Amino acid sequence: MPMLLPSSWRITLLTSAPAIEPLLEALVASVRARLAEHNIVDPRLVGIHSGGVWLARHLSQSLGLAEPIGELDISFYRDDFTRVGMHPTVRPSRIPWDVEGKHLLLIDDVLYTGRTIRAALNEIFDYGRPASVTLAVLVSRNGRELPIEAGAFGARLILPPSQQLKLRGPAPLHLDLVERTSRGAGS
Repeated sequence: MPMLLPSSWRITLLTSAPAIEPLLEALVASVRARLAEHNIVDPRLVGIHSGGVWLARHLSQSLGLAEPIGELDISFYRDDFTRVGMHPTVRPSRIPWDVEGKHLLLIDDVLYTGRTIRAALNEIFDYGRPASVTLAVLVSRNGRELPIEAGAFGARLILPPSQQLKLRGPAPLHLDLVERTSRGAGS
């Protein structure tokens, strides 16, 4: 079935992952524009483990923010927990300030189905009620299952369902394009 896309989207068939530096620069510029557009001068950054935390550190430094970043491990908030089980390395979440009334930037590496973001929002609201939450991602790709969109992003990409982008890091950060293979009947 053909996919209708906004005319502003450029379609590129990926044979390898995009370079990270231009994406990081575009993400910082997009975040700055979003903050200026909404007159937010003191945002608090919350990264989703692991890639979102790495990006939150980068954004915090690039934006010159003084407050420490928050870190979320959404393992217990996932809606597929009973189906896929617990990730072997669950980390504690850490938000070192009161979220009540704060403007939050929720940071993740790749926005795909929206389910990770839904889980992160559930956890954030367990800490309190922020004034606003803006989602910032390195890459927003097709395949949404929930009505969630990024307010700031480094790039929008269209990938076939068999491909995934994986952020590797923390130093240096780089993206890998991963091809998922389907299992045969005997596998």
